[in-house]
This record gives sequence, structure tokens and C-alpha cells, in this order.
Amino acid sequence: MRDVSIIGLGQTPVGEHWELSLRELGFNALNAAMRDARAERVEALYVGNALSGSLTGQEHLGALIADFAGLRGIEAVKVEAACASGAAAFRIGYAMVAGGLADIVAVVGAEKMSDHKPETVTAAMSLGLDGDYEGMQGLTHLGVGALLMRRYMHEHGYERGDFANFAITAHANARANPNAMYRSAISARHFNEAKPMADPVSLFDSAPAADGAACVILAPSQIARDFTDKPVRVRASAVATDTVAAHDRRDPLYLEGAAMSAQRAYAAAGLGPDDIDLLETHDAFTVMSALSLEACGFAARGKGVRLAMDGEIGLRGRIPITTMGGLKARGNPVGATGLYQLVEVAQQLRGEAGDNQVANARLGMAQNIGGSGGTVVTTILERQ
Repeated sequence: MRDVSIIGLGQTPVGEHWELSLRELGFNALNAAMRDARAERVEALYVGNALSGSLTGQEHLGALIADFAGLRGIEAVKVEAACASGAAAFRIGYAMVAGGLADIVAVVGAEKMSDHKPETVTAAMSLGLDGDYEGMQGLTHLGVGALLMRRYMHEHGYERGDFANFAITAHANARANPNAMYRSAISARHFNEAKPMADPVSLFDSAPAADGAACVILAPSQIARDFTDKPVRVRASAVATDTVAAHDRRDPLYLEGAAMSAQRAYAAAGLGPDDIDLLETHDAFTVMSALSLEACGFAARGKGVRLAMDGEIGLRGRIPITTMGGLKARGNPVGATGLYQLVEVAQQLRGEAGDNQVANARLGMAQNIGGSGGTVVTTILERQ
């Protein structure tokens, strides 16, 4: 196996891109990453996307984006793993380079969601749940998030307002991110007075649907400096699964797939939670950040919320999370989210996070969660 590095980064602003198609969004991110890597061509392209067939009527995105980008003829495949599609595509690109099957590989995450009514997007998102035992009963991602949050509050004695700092931190960090969808700070009052979505989840507990695309270019570490002065090494990449239906799990409040994915990544890297300088959590809901922090070993069971309450998740805290706004404030273009996370971690390790720079960041981790925890991809990156 070869060491692999990220040599190029690209992203589009997250938002409502009425004027751009899905292929154009993917191309824009890919083109930006190739320019950043000073790469004229790639040998393979993997596209993370969750909803194109349901929302845009377009599948076969690998060949579509490759052709649109002037790369006709290369290997190009779409990868789908619900909300973890972006990082799952990255995992395949990483394996291709690590295994010596390709030298220069592009991984794009792209999603377009804003052209549709909320109920249409909700129905499409629900395809990532268990269709027979959740979707057919009318359960949605928002509903699952509400059930988990209510159970967490019941078992561990928290109130809804105790989750506020997850959202406050995300919005504070998004202010300095030019690619974030929502760049305004919020206060505890805003959080507590937010419109309810599915009790106890409110507008500020839930990440917004959006359009966007992000991309990384991968190469063997031994040639990475031929392309960039700031390569970022992929220290570990790991995937694990759990039941798709939350009610089938031994404990709904323990993200076993997230824990296994994190442990496999730590083992591959020879690291532990104390070595990580920042973590991009999959904060589709505030409770998911708490559960991810616990599954990854940054907090004991039932103590993930306490990290937020004590201010330990800020840029100067013990474990900074959502450093560029996270899903909550950067926005959540579902199949692209995993790539946005990786681009943002790489920015931190390259020292390019501007006002959001985590001091002396050397090791960063991203955890991309599909569904309510059915597929989880954990990636550890290192400043090279």
C-alpha cells in the first residue's frame, strides 16, 4: 500500500444555485481542485451523490461530469451511501491510489436540492432510511433526529437548551467562511426561540438542505510535492456499518457504526482521540454531534452535550468541531457534505482557514454519517 496525499482542493459556495445544474456544480469544484493541484488531467473520477435520481432525474453522474469536464474516456463512477456518499467516494479514490491502480484521482461530491419543494426533498432524503420499516411508516430523517434527541434528553437528564452551543458554535465559525450558506451569528435566545420542526428539534437544531459541490485531488505522497507545496497526507480512512433502522440497534443512542469506523481509523493511523486537533462532526442535528463525539472517544456516554455546554468545542477549545460552520451553518448539500468536511480539514492543516484557523493543527478528523448511522466513514488527515 502506498501513502496517499491530497494535492488539490476545490469547492463552490453552498446555497441555492438556481442558475447552475448539477453537472455544472460538480465541474466547478473539480476545475478549482485541478487548478489548485496544477494537474492537467486525472486518471479516475469518483462522484459522491445521494439524491440525483430522485431530485434531478439524472443518474450516471460519473460519466456525465467527466464528459462535461473534458475528461471523456477516464474511469468515472457515482458512489451512493446516503448522507455519507461524499466520504464513501473519497474512500474509493483513496483505495485506488493506495493500491497503485491510479496515480492522480479526483473525488467530487455534488448535490442539488433547492429546485424542489421541501416535501419533495424530505421524501427523497427518506430513501436513506429503512424503506420497509421506517420510510413506509412515514418516518423521516427529521423524525429520527427528534426521536434520538428526545431519548438522549430523557436518559441523560438534559434540556433542549443544553444543545444550544452546537448551533451557536457552528454559526460563529461560518461567519468567516465565504462558502457558507448562513454567515450570521446566533445567540442562546435565538436558539431557544427557534421555530419547532419536530419536537424537540427546532430550526437551529437542524442543518439546511442546499446546493453545492466540493472536490479533492489525490496522489501518491511520494510525488505530492510535484504538484503542491502543501500536501495533506491521508493518515487513515475507514468505513463501518450499522443497522439502517434506528430501532433495530442494540442501543439507539450508541452509534456503533461511528464507533467502529473511528476505532478502525485510529488503529490504522496508530493514534487515539487525544492526538486529534480538530473534528468535523456530521451535525445534521445537534444531537448527532453529541453522539459522534461520544462514539469517537472524545466524551463518555451521555457527556457529548457537556463538551458543548462547557465551551470545549470552539476554535480554542479542547476539541474544535464544525470549524467552518459545519452542516448547520455551511449548509448540507447531502452527497457533497463529506467532501466539504475533508476540504475544510485540509484547509486547517494547510494553514488556510483564515480567522477560523485552529492553532498548530497537525491532525484533523472528519466523520461523515449516512442515514441515522447506517454507514459511517471516518478519515484522519495529517499536515505533511
